Order: sequence, then structure tokens, then C-alpha cells
Amino acid sequence: MDELSNRKDLPMMTEKDMLNLLLSTNSELGESEPEIAASIGEQMLHMDLNPLPKSIRVRIRDICSRVNPGNTALIGGGIGHLSAWLFDLWSTTSVDELSRNRPHTFRIIEPGSRFGVIIDRLIRRYDAKAWAKVISNASSVASPQINMESTIPLPSNLIIIDLPEEDRSEVANSAFELLAPNGILIVQEPEVPTGDVGESEKGQELTPAQKKVDSFNKWIKLVKYAHDNHTVGFTEVSGGTLAVLIKNE
Repeated sequence: MDELSNRKDLPMMTEKDMLNLLLSTNSELGESEPEIAASIGEQMLHMDLNPLPKSIRVRIRDICSRVNPGNTALIGGGIGHLSAWLFDLWSTTSVDELSRNRPHTFRIIEPGSRFGVIIDRLIRRYDAKAWAKVISNASSVASPQINMESTIPLPSNLIIIDLPEEDRSEVANSAFELLAPNGILIVQEPEVPTGDVGESEKGQELTPAQKKVDSFNKWIKLVKYAHDNHTVGFTEVSGGTLAVLIKNE
């Protein structure tokens, strides 16, 4: 969070104050859906795809607006809905603002190849081919450590995860290790499992309910590790809870 504490227009703040600022709403940006993102949202409805709640998209955009993105990765590009929000944030007509806010590199990792062409079209629409690239790889989530290390510039300053709930914890664990000192990981917290899912039997594949419990246990382990050794914060919005994990030096 050095970028926040070093800004000349901000007074000296404690770590708690800086974390609160990082996670807060950026009222200067508003909550209106960018035009291109709105169009993609309509396409998602026609394709029976569920977008992230708008409140989550807005807050991710707000958090990203307060940091130096450096080398940035979005894991789980989908059809490009969240990407459009971020491109809208980082695209500006001001040369000075462009230099300060835009990532050096932006890699959008999309497991599978279904939406790679669509995201690449989005990159061209924002004239971002010099610094943004989509990576379509069916094994990016299955083997996140190996594939992310070989496909994104390291170390990463900002990693955003937009994956199905059952995949988030495992990928978040691997992604956190790829962060630079003061690097930031943004991910939606999985829901707390409820009900009795039964005991898993050795050699048997876990049921969907058991996979949810297993994923949540991995999440709790990561949060505890980040809390004890690094910095972690949460912000609740109407669509869920966003977690921000910051890797200390």
C-alpha cells in the first residue's frame, strides 16, 4: 500500500486507515455502468451467463483506482464484463493520467477458449494491445501455479480473481505467492457452507457439497496465513464480501 501512503495529497495514515481508504467507495467515479460493459452485460443475459453483482464490479473498480496496478492479472476473464469496467477505468485522454493509472501489463487469463476471441476484440476496442493480452488456456485453473508463472509478467502487483466459487480458494492460494511486496490480491469471499455434507470416502470423488466445504477450508487457511503474516481486509457490499490480501515485504 505504499502508493497510498506516499501520495502528496494524503496525510500520514496508519495501516488501518490506509486499508479502510483502499476498501472504501470512490465517489468520484460513481456507479454508472460503462457503455461497453453495459452492452456486454446484455449479451450475458442472452447467453444465460450470470454476471458478477454490480456492487462487486463497482467496488473492484474502486479499489483498483487507488493503487499503482503495475503488472496486473485478471484470472477468469469470462466474456469480458469485468474487464470492460477495468479498461474503462484505465483508459483516459490525459497523457499524465494514463501514465499514472494504467498497468504496465494486463493479462486476462480465461480458462478454455470459448471467450478468448471476444476478449481480444474488447482489447482492440480500447486500443490496449500494447499492454493488454488475453490468455486462453484450458489448464490455467487446473494447474494455476505452473501456468500463471509461465504466462504473466512477474512479480505481479495486482491480481483479481473472478472464478466460480469452487475454484477461487485454490487459485487464490497460488496467486498470492506470485505477488510482489505490497502486491494486492482481490477476490470475492466464498459463502460459508451449511448443512451436513457427510464424510468423504478414500478414493471416491468429492460430492459438490463436499467440494464446497473443502474449498472453504482452504480459504480459511489462506486468510489465517495472510492475517498472521501479511495484511488482509474485507468489505461487504450488497452482492457479497470482497477480500483484499496484501503481501508484506
